[in-house]
Amino acid sequence: MNILVIKSSVFGDNGNSSTLVNEQVERLKAQHPDATVVVRDLSADPIPHLDGERVGAFFTPADQRSEAQQAVDDFSLALIEELKAADQVVLGLPMYNFGIPSQLKSWIDHVARAGITFRYTENGPQGLLNDKPVTVVAARGGLYAGTENDTVTPYIRLFFGFVGITDLSFVFAEGLNMGDDSKEKAMSEARAALQ
Repeated sequence: MNILVIKSSVFGDNGNSSTLVNEQVERLKAQHPDATVVVRDLSADPIPHLDGERVGAFFTPADQRSEAQQAVDDFSLALIEELKAADQVVLGLPMYNFGIPSQLKSWIDHVARAGITFRYTENGPQGLLNDKPVTVVAARGGLYAGTENDTVTPYIRLFFGFVGITDLSFVFAEGLNMGDDSKEKAMSEARAALQ
């Protein structure tokens, strides 16, 4: 079994989402001792944001790319291969200012590639990746789940669905900045849900 772990907290392993993700990975490793775990910590090892040069590399035909452009494409394809190879994904997802962390957006921008992870058809977009379970551990300072202010859940669902992955489970830890009691209760409920 191959497990891809994606952490996107700016606080690294000190973030609430990362704490819960690490605990979940330990549970999975106990259930699958032979599992291979690939950790993509987007705070410790950030992915460059898209700019004109990076997008240009994606759209330049392979036989016309410079060495630098090929390196950009190779990097993107390596991220895609990590996702393809995974049998299961565990994603740590904090909410910052009503959105996903910018470092996670960079990962998405390098994985969502027309003709590689999705394609456009006359019936609309079609995902090209095999479906797999994705556990999304969503940490928020306030209470957003199920409200119109939760822009993160539908966005993540949309992205993964766009590339063909629809087996998503969301575990929420909310109210983390609303006092110690609220945080303790939220973390406890999230741990119970993950188990």
